[in-house]
Amino acid sequence: MFLVALSFAYFAKALSGSYMKSTITQLERRFDIPSYLIGVIDGSFEIGNLLVIAFVSYFGAKLHRPKIIAMGCVLMSIGTFIIALPHFIIGRYEYETSVRWVVNSTLNPSPCPVGSLADLTQDAGVITLLSAIPFWFLPRSLPMSGPRGPEKCTPEQTSFIKDSPLMKHKYPADEHTSFIEMAKDFIPTLRTLLGHPVYLIYLCVTIIQLNSLIGMVTYKPKYIEQHFRQSASKANFLMGMINIPAVALGMFSGGLLMKRLKLNIMGAARFAFGTSLIGYILSLFFFAMSCENAKVAGVTLSYNSMDTISYEKHPVFTACNSDCFCSASDWDPVCGENGITYVSPCLAGCTSSAGSGKNTVFSNCSCVGAAGNFTASTGQCPQKDDCDRMFPYFLALSVITSFIISLGGTPGYMLLIRCIKPQLKSLALGFHALATRTLAGIPAPIYFGAIIDTTCLKWGQKRCGGIGACRIYNTTAYRIAYLGLTLSLRTVSFVICIPGFILLSRQLKKEERNAIHGALSNGGAELEALRKEEFVISNSDQLQQTSDNSTDRETRL
Repeated sequence: MFLVALSFAYFAKALSGSYMKSTITQLERRFDIPSYLIGVIDGSFEIGNLLVIAFVSYFGAKLHRPKIIAMGCVLMSIGTFIIALPHFIIGRYEYETSVRWVVNSTLNPSPCPVGSLADLTQDAGVITLLSAIPFWFLPRSLPMSGPRGPEKCTPEQTSFIKDSPLMKHKYPADEHTSFIEMAKDFIPTLRTLLGHPVYLIYLCVTIIQLNSLIGMVTYKPKYIEQHFRQSASKANFLMGMINIPAVALGMFSGGLLMKRLKLNIMGAARFAFGTSLIGYILSLFFFAMSCENAKVAGVTLSYNSMDTISYEKHPVFTACNSDCFCSASDWDPVCGENGITYVSPCLAGCTSSAGSGKNTVFSNCSCVGAAGNFTASTGQCPQKDDCDRMFPYFLALSVITSFIISLGGTPGYMLLIRCIKPQLKSLALGFHALATRTLAGIPAPIYFGAIIDTTCLKWGQKRCGGIGACRIYNTTAYRIAYLGLTLSLRTVSFVICIPGFILLSRQLKKEERNAIHGALSNGGAELEALRKEEFVISNSDQLQQTSDNSTDRETRL
């Protein structure tokens, strides 16, 4: 029953947590914020860990662990409900557009207005990010709350499952253990744990690898959207339907292989290292899977030269739209008949429009064709023939690498459990969770987002002032920054593994020598006891024989 309840809690956590990851690009557009700020919001999940997880791990092992786990799950549900509140209390999303529609009128205003730029800066009433920040940060920083709530009690879950089902576990709380005594024992125990060299190496390796993993997973849907020009719904659907099952299957298969092969500690370490190295080598092929950037006039193309893509700074105002009073900060892309995307219908020189919404057609666009009678439709031009050919290969390689890397997940976790003494196990797991989530879960989304922001070609502008979300990226720079940072972190972790293997080998040899010495010592003690027993028996026999001889002499007399 405990496993059933815990599995359901993890299912709920994974469902809500994965959904939050999938909304990154929508949140950027909805609140007009850059990627690094999205990273701050995502990393705020781990703030509660700074306060509670180490103490929960240590004292929880000495108290009633199922009750503590249950409290964490209740707090998780409360935090998740609070996170959902902004959807119900903020206003409707108004899509950015440079065209102002006239209410109760069948006539659309000209996309190319003639007048003052001041007339174009009226606020459309979109709720800014400030209205949502309290609802994002408060529940996500509560101890044991939010979509990752059960993870705060992961050390207690793991140790409880390992100890309880087949062993007659007694709760020290039932034995009236003093809380003050436990608190006094915490610091020396932690000092002993941190003095374990293999544990420290393992901790450093997992922190660096989790930085790579968390940063990569957080922005992978965004990478698919921007690089392969897929919709947000399709990118997240493919991530959920292809990658996540591959990871789950890999972790299960890794545990099964470890059981079948009967791997010891060193075997588990080598297996985890080997699978990670194979996945690393395969990931290098992602650099070759590239797509050309979108052809956007005034951003990646010059209005005067529509042939080759260039990432130099281009002016958005030119002779063909000089008669229009356009805003350079608007992002309302339209696709011209010539296959070129324009930042807005105004900057395309369009003077009239028909239809509404995504079915709007702009006509008399002077920048689209020389004659000035060309049309443009809403949205960016597809231009993704090369991406459509490359995208299936990217997905296939992504599934393979995810499966291979996750094969080493279970053996790697078992290495952590087996290399620590039983009395330090719960604290070791708790401190590991605290360190990884503090040093990887919080900073990784932030600096990954900040580095991704450096590849932006055109920033949006908030209607209340200031820089908003990025509208279009330099896909080549994006690919190099995103993949390069991911693989660089994993390279560093492989280098640290070398002294880790040396220390682990020495520890195992030392334990083997101690075991042999202990066996010999026990064997010598048993031999001495056997000799003493034989001596006592021999003396007893001699005394019995002397007594018998005395009795015979007395009888003869």
